[in-house]
Amino acid sequence: MTTVPIDVDLYSDTVTKPTAAMRRFMCDAEVGDEQKGEDPTVNALQARVAELLGKEAAVFLPSGTMCNEIAMRVHCRPGDEMIAHRTAHPIHFESGGPAALAGVNVRAIDGPRGQFDAAAVEEAIRPENRYFPRSRLVWVEQTSNLGGGSVWPRERVEQIAAVARRHGLRTHLDGARVMNAVIATGVSAASWAAPFDSAWIDFTKGLGAPVGAALAGSRDFITEAWRLKQQMGGAMRQAGIIAAGALWALTHHVERLADDHANARRLARGLAVLPGVKLDPDEVETNIVIFDVTGPLAAPAVVARLLERGVRMGALGPRTVRAVTHLDVDTAGIDRALDAARTVLR
Repeated sequence: MTTVPIDVDLYSDTVTKPTAAMRRFMCDAEVGDEQKGEDPTVNALQARVAELLGKEAAVFLPSGTMCNEIAMRVHCRPGDEMIAHRTAHPIHFESGGPAALAGVNVRAIDGPRGQFDAAAVEEAIRPENRYFPRSRLVWVEQTSNLGGGSVWPRERVEQIAAVARRHGLRTHLDGARVMNAVIATGVSAASWAAPFDSAWIDFTKGLGAPVGAALAGSRDFITEAWRLKQQMGGAMRQAGIIAAGALWALTHHVERLADDHANARRLARGLAVLPGVKLDPDEVETNIVIFDVTGPLAAPAVVARLLERGVRMGALGPRTVRAVTHLDVDTAGIDRALDAARTVLR
């Protein structure tokens, strides 16, 4: 049985490979013992991320999932409750980490396109009662992955943070794709992170680095985060080799996210006119295109037939498909994906 090579991979922006220039930069990186604070490249990255997000300090971590789980453990105690949208990454894609690693109960709330508002948070906060879990943390994912890459309006974020502060809750920004929000809106990363007690940025999605994320907050927060990093096996040694990839990405791969957004809109417009596709191209703000198929083929079958033609997307459910643009797919690749989709869906 022969396997058709993947010509256009839109499964996720996590499939990106380091560019030749990034690889050279990583090979030449100065390194030292990261655990002892002696790796100059890691130190430079942490300082840059702290400045980028407007926080006192930052810590380099192997993954965004570890950023999320450590943030939960710093902000909460076992039995506390976190308020998050029902589509939030920790609920679906972290292997039960909130329960297993932090002992945190998650109160899932709803809202269109992966977002909720201040009124929903106000309603979700538990009254003080010994029978209830204690509301402790409010969680925002910018951009919203399962919300189709939607960008939370700045005013809404500020209102949510104000409600949390009034009730004594902490706030956390899951900034896996926050740089996509930066490019889509012109609002700085520091401005997006300002209402939150902690925030992080991922280097392995649209920014195209092979490994890593960085979590930022107050000095006291990062001191505790470092202890948990050590405890959870996230501490490294000569990590400057991978930190260099992140530094390269921050220097060279941020502005080009606009190309991914343009390609996502191109893909969305092409898909929207096909029979059996339910999609509003005007809702595509960044690099994620989520659409429903209403014809005889269910989403897994559509995805399988696209793969037979060298195009990979992902099925999110019986009728929902997700495609994500990134630096390894150019405009010509989008057009090839659309050609394959026309064949499959017609």
